[in-house]
Amino acid sequence: MKKLVPEEILAKYGSAVPRYTSYPTAPHFSEGAGRPILETALAGLTGEDRISVYIHIPFCDRLCWFCGCHTRHTLKYSPVEAYISTLLDEIELVGQGLQAKPVLGQLHLGGGSPSMVHSADFERISQVLRKNFAFAPDSEISVEIDPSDVNEDTLEGLQKLGMTRASIGVQDFDPQVQAAINRPQTFEQTRDVVTALRELGVQSLNIDALYGLPLQTAERLDQTIDKVVSLSPDRVALFGYAHIPWIKKHQRLINDADLPDTSERFFQEREASEQLAGAGYLEIGIDHFALPDDQLAEASRTGTLRRNFQGYTTDNCKILLGLGASSIGKTDAGYVQNIVPTGQYTTCVKSGELPANRGLVLTEDDKIRAHIIERLMCDFHFSFADLDNRFGKSSSAYIDQAKKLAASNTDDLCGADEDLFYVKQAARPFTRIVASQFDAYLPQSQFRYSKAV
Repeated sequence: MKKLVPEEILAKYGSAVPRYTSYPTAPHFSEGAGRPILETALAGLTGEDRISVYIHIPFCDRLCWFCGCHTRHTLKYSPVEAYISTLLDEIELVGQGLQAKPVLGQLHLGGGSPSMVHSADFERISQVLRKNFAFAPDSEISVEIDPSDVNEDTLEGLQKLGMTRASIGVQDFDPQVQAAINRPQTFEQTRDVVTALRELGVQSLNIDALYGLPLQTAERLDQTIDKVVSLSPDRVALFGYAHIPWIKKHQRLINDADLPDTSERFFQEREASEQLAGAGYLEIGIDHFALPDDQLAEASRTGTLRRNFQGYTTDNCKILLGLGASSIGKTDAGYVQNIVPTGQYTTCVKSGELPANRGLVLTEDDKIRAHIIERLMCDFHFSFADLDNRFGKSSSAYIDQAKKLAASNTDDLCGADEDLFYVKQAARPFTRIVASQFDAYLPQSQFRYSKAV
């Protein structure tokens, strides 16, 4: 088997491709297309339907230089409190468009830093959600946590919300790396928050770590992963730092000379992945790990793993409803994104209008390619028979494309047999590159993406 050299693969196929948390990706959404998609989807929901909801809290009380999210830095709580009031108004507007209360299967609060929300506001969010959606005994409620925000009031608020799953940002525990990304956070501080969340009754805990950070080395990352494992999380997300200073201006505060090169990034990712596997975690897709009895591991084993804007998930709800400024949702018909600037978002909601703005109506071609790309990102293969069962005669052209790609690929990235197109085991770190070969938008795209590995 040919040895894969990261620099050669990236140079040949392009070093920057989408993360494929959606297809088509957000840069291809159109202005004004979102609201009709959302209104039609809401009107069609019944009391038997299960939906998932993502709530975006676009505020942080410290500016982490590595961050690629839509967020604002604030040292005052008043902007957050005002935003929460607008968010509640948006939920009420959504409720007005419903014919019945669908079941809220999954709720995820992301940011920004949702953990900076005060207890009273967590309670307000919970009350308005329960007014407009039906909660079930198995409804999953997850919140992204910055340990530096957490105090007794935070824990009380999370309990009022009914949180069942927590996701804690760590990135790296090394003090020099933390200084380079403006993210001070001790292991002891993180450990104490983990303990408090477990005592609160959190059923599942995820920890986020990054590779490819400034001043990061394989040895420093090795020490971080050791500490992460010692906290016994149910899941670990190991993301590659996305350096996109042309989009996120605050990333210019990071010294480019301190960033590891492609070979070092690849080595860091492989070393950390092997370390997690040695600690008993199963690899899930390209950047997640889970204990064998975790639901994510079960979904991976059974071929029911999904991928959305929060990464890998077990979410199989009818629609994903995005709430809050910049949030993105998905319906059977297409994608919907809310207005991004918080001021414009607030003005729209206060005028009594849904803030859904950009969107994309999925064509048959989009749906087929989206299925192919999602299965490659989740399972590292897709089935020709399954594609034919889902899309009928329309699938034949895509099966032909897959077979030709496998036959012509001289870099040993992919292959095909009678029923499967697959990413080869050694090439799995390059899955985004293989998936990009089925992206009809990418060749004409002017958007600059982050590094593929």
